[in-house]
Amino acid sequence: MTDLAIRANLPALLDRLRGTQLATWAATLPELLADKLARGHGDLTRWQAAVDALPPLRVEQRELAECFALAGPCSSEQRAALEQALKGLIPWRKGPFELFGVHVDTEWHSDWKWARVAPHLDLAGKRVLDVGCGNGYYQWRMLGAGADCVIGVDPNWLFFCQFLAMQNYLPELPAWHLPLALEELPEKLEGFDTVFSMGVLYHRRSPIDHLLALKDCLIKGGELVLETLVVDGDVNTVLVPEDRYAQMRNVWFLPSVAALELWLRRAGFVDVRCVDVSVTSIEEQRSTEWMKFQSLPEFLDPQDPGRTVEGLPAPMRAVLVARKP
Repeated sequence: MTDLAIRANLPALLDRLRGTQLATWAATLPELLADKLARGHGDLTRWQAAVDALPPLRVEQRELAECFALAGPCSSEQRAALEQALKGLIPWRKGPFELFGVHVDTEWHSDWKWARVAPHLDLAGKRVLDVGCGNGYYQWRMLGAGADCVIGVDPNWLFFCQFLAMQNYLPELPAWHLPLALEELPEKLEGFDTVFSMGVLYHRRSPIDHLLALKDCLIKGGELVLETLVVDGDVNTVLVPEDRYAQMRNVWFLPSVAALELWLRRAGFVDVRCVDVSVTSIEEQRSTEWMKFQSLPEFLDPQDPGRTVEGLPAPMRAVLVARKP
């Protein structure tokens, strides 16, 4: 088994899925990840070195339900080494994380989004898939909400290494990050009780195909949690940016909530409901010491913060929940 497979804790995942409808797929993962590692990434060695530089620390207190926080004995020298290692994995997008006195102040206050989503979920005992999981912040929060196990997929190698940094201190928890895209999962996987897609749909050229692929991952009766950018309007309102949206090139479709509900029904979901709509604030998404690039404040029109620099409606996000019949 490759070093990557060991880092991803694949043996434990294979053992966890043995005897389930996901066992056949799981058995293909070591070879699939070995192939991906052979293609690699120019910075992967540097990022892996940052993970290897994490000091050995014992977690005596762990909080995942209300936030992500780990505590235990940590000398000033160890804390300095921990901070230096984690800063080797900059930029940090999703978070924040609290580790032994080090506050990783990420670009996004993902805890605010989770606080809007979590009251509408029942993850107790559920097998969960997080599509486009980023560095895995929400995966840990899903475990804190009672999930039985959580698998995240995201092809970004930096995010994979950031997840490994957290897993380094929580090796016994049933969370796995796979550096894969949704398109690399088998069709008709049908093995998850709950599937999350947060901040992904608007990056897809074919949003209906994305919804169908998500449905394929669910068991019958399983639940989809979908979070995406939306605009005001009726069932026929969909914004397609001419070029960039909030300086992002890869934004394709921003529907109204009513249009998005229709898309979900056309994709075969039932019990579709919108549980939250929120305008993204410059306090929720901004540059920090841990993500020094431009962020939302620079993407909005300085004369009219209700518009992007392109003159389009400022970011507004909705959370919808739907069921596979």
